Amino acid sequence: MQGETLMIRDFPEDERPRERFEQSGPASLSNHELIAILLRTGTKEESVLQLANRLLTNFEGLRLLKDASLDEITAIKGIGKAKAIQVLAAVEIGRRISNLAYDDRYVIRSPEDGANYVMNEMRFLSQEHFVCLYLNTKNQVLHKKTIFIGSLNASIVHPREVVRP
Repeated sequence: MQGETLMIRDFPEDERPRERFEQSGPASLSNHELIAILLRTGTKEESVLQLANRLLTNFEGLRLLKDASLDEITAIKGIGKAKAIQVLAAVEIGRRISNLAYDDRYVIRSPEDGANYVMNEMRFLSQEHFVCLYLNTKNQVLHKKTIFIGSLNASIVHPREVVRP
């Protein structure tokens, strides 16, 4: 029995990701089950759930997967260009959806509002970014621009760089 691969068809129907998605909704699924749905099929050697689990393990979860390149994903055995593009497309859709709330002339009334506006995009950056938000007279965001990308913990910016745009 050792070495025998358990394929998705071998799982009881109520334990298969697509069926659980349909019955209980997407929130009932783990990250690797959602990735398995995107990948659609596994390989001859492993089920789609095992492949999805290996993908997430390789990138230490969704946090690093969101920044993975096409080449990095296709370097994983069992994931070709088509599967990698499906995963990257889903990541991009998620990124766009998370930014939707801020595209409708977001109003900034406090420093906290400003932080919330850029938090999703800046949360996992590895070095300092000096970002300016340009507002109209109603405090609605007109434009956002990264003025300078600094070192690990510092950004040196001259005021003319902020005012010029």
